[in-house]
Amino acid sequence: MQTQVKESQKGTANKKVFVSGCYDLLHSGHIAFFKEASTYGDLYVAVGSDKTVYDLKGRAPVNSEDERLFMIKSVKSVKDAFIAQGSGMLDFLDEFHTLRPDIFIVNEDGNTPDKQKLCHKNGTEYIVLKRDPHPGLTARSTTALRTIHQIPFRIDLAGGWLDQPFVSRYYPGSVVTISLEPTIQFNDRSGMASSTRRAAIDMWGPRLPAGDYEKLAKILFCYDNPPGTKVISGSQDAIGLVFPGLAKANYEGQYWPTTIEEMRDECSLQFVENALYLVTLGPRHAEYDVLENTSIDERRAKALAEAAEACWEAIQRRDIVAFGRSLREGFEAQIAMFPNMLNETVAQLIEDYRDRSLGWKLSGAGGGGYLILVADKPIENAVRVIARRMIE
Repeated sequence: MQTQVKESQKGTANKKVFVSGCYDLLHSGHIAFFKEASTYGDLYVAVGSDKTVYDLKGRAPVNSEDERLFMIKSVKSVKDAFIAQGSGMLDFLDEFHTLRPDIFIVNEDGNTPDKQKLCHKNGTEYIVLKRDPHPGLTARSTTALRTIHQIPFRIDLAGGWLDQPFVSRYYPGSVVTISLEPTIQFNDRSGMASSTRRAAIDMWGPRLPAGDYEKLAKILFCYDNPPGTKVISGSQDAIGLVFPGLAKANYEGQYWPTTIEEMRDECSLQFVENALYLVTLGPRHAEYDVLENTSIDERRAKALAEAAEACWEAIQRRDIVAFGRSLREGFEAQIAMFPNMLNETVAQLIEDYRDRSLGWKLSGAGGGGYLILVADKPIENAVRVIARRMIE
């Protein structure tokens, strides 16, 4: 691993170092993280409870909290470990205030604005480590070790909400999605189609079956929305998961698109991969309701549709400036219709990254998830994604 801040390694005697996580299926990546974190001082590990893992990931851990705690306490570089008694992304708050650490260390996909604010408020140094494997070892992640997670995730890049008839009936338009390899376990309730993904796992198991993509996506959409479902999950979720690469689903006031366009050439996929950076916000709260205070009309729906068309065209031309602008304009159109998508935390984070980004949007309905940035220069400590390719 390489670290963002090297100065902290000076004078580490008796410094208290704090890390937190679920640490299910303990592997060499975790051990390498603990080992480097311990070079900054005495390492204390807050372990997520079984309930917290379920709430954040949408699944129970493979190993119970007691077993995970036993293994972590047995690691030579760990001074002490304990089960965090809180909940959510900051489940460790009580333990943090009791320990009063000098340094809080996270890796890139554990880096969130709330953790940074907590450290700033309490005078704790905040350090982000990169996910580099120990020399001579292959990179490991819990997600890669769980075969069930071969089912992809997806991001809607532009046009999200037009797959709902209550929006596209005002103006027809498209939703542009990209299917993602499950390189990390994206948080539940974060706009990455995690609920539809669980339906796919329930129906098909660890991998998508072979077959016609549109037929498979229709099967998944129906399975995810059985008769009697009150709030219909948009079909862009099923399409974005099943279709490899990029898909453009064209809607005209119905739940299923009239046509679906595809883009799978390597240059386009690499263009999108190289342009996207994800900043972790954490899952949206259970009580969050994006459908309050809506203001949907033809003008706003048209603005969203035009942004989606511009996004597709920008990717085809591989124009990163236009690509970033289309994400920003699409997000602005969404906020105009669904004001609850934007909160103070997201607004402040956008301001923080405005000068370093060409465009931005949220990964889903808002209130949590990931702030997706388009940038032509690296965004430090952001999560990167890999597009799912078609395998012959």
